[in-house]
Amino acid sequence: MIRIQASEAKAKLAELLDTVERGETVIITRHGRAIARLVPDEVTRHTDAKRAMVEIEAARTGAARVTKDEILAWRDEGRR
Repeated sequence: MIRIQASEAKAKLAELLDTVERGETVIITRHGRAIARLVPDEVTRHTDAKRAMVEIEAARTGAARVTKDEILAWRDEGRR
């Protein structure tokens, strides 16, 4: 959660909207007191999550099966 003064929020609105779009909540304050809260649109986030799950499932159906040893080898590849 991010807290920002109203005067600064006015100057950085586009950045704040990007932050909210990524799932963060932004609280706008005036004289140290919270006056507004920017929160992500839950319907949009839910729809995006469902779409991502469908895309992952579709990608998995065409992918070859891999073994545990292959996964561990990929993980360790850059560590040597």
